[in-house]
Amino acid sequence: MTSDDVRTRIIATADDLYNARGIQSVGMDELRTAAGVSLKKLYQEFPSKSSIVMAVLERWHASWTEGLDARVRQADAPRDRLLAMFDYLAEWFGQDSFRGCGFINSFAELGAVSPDVAEYARKHKESFQVYVGHLAADAGAPSDLAPQLSILAEGAQTTAAIAGTSDAAGHARRAAEVLVDAALMRPSRRAG
Repeated sequence: MTSDDVRTRIIATADDLYNARGIQSVGMDELRTAAGVSLKKLYQEFPSKSSIVMAVLERWHASWTEGLDARVRQADAPRDRLLAMFDYLAEWFGQDSFRGCGFINSFAELGAVSPDVAEYARKHKESFQVYVGHLAADAGAPSDLAPQLSILAEGAQTTAAIAGTSDAAGHARRAAEVLVDAALMRPSRRAG
């Protein structure tokens, strides 16, 4: 097994454990055992728990970005692409492994004590708003639509995690339809 294979296995195992139970509750010994690697090998690949946490955050970011973009690209019209993100959320919320947004969870758990985690979570959320901003611009909507839709999506993630149902995605999508349609009807949309 190559070093890349070992690294990938450790990250995947940490991802599963952190998602299921939180980051702080998972120790290095438990991670080593679950990943099936020696403690020496674990520390060769990741010199600290924080380096594993950052690798998991990178994995979460890539998974979110790729999954969201794939779902959005399935929509033909610019308006539909703006709303497709809520369809992606509905699919994600319906997965058995859904425990809420890993970035919101990790920020809540470690943001006050880990500047790296806090900064990565901020950058992830910022990149989402930029992405939504591009979708809004492609639709001819004013720039203020992007943060509005992003807030709806963020609220839906938190609500779905707490409620344990995917209903929040549908509610957020219907609210987004109202916002999108109102934004596209505003005369100032070309100046946005």
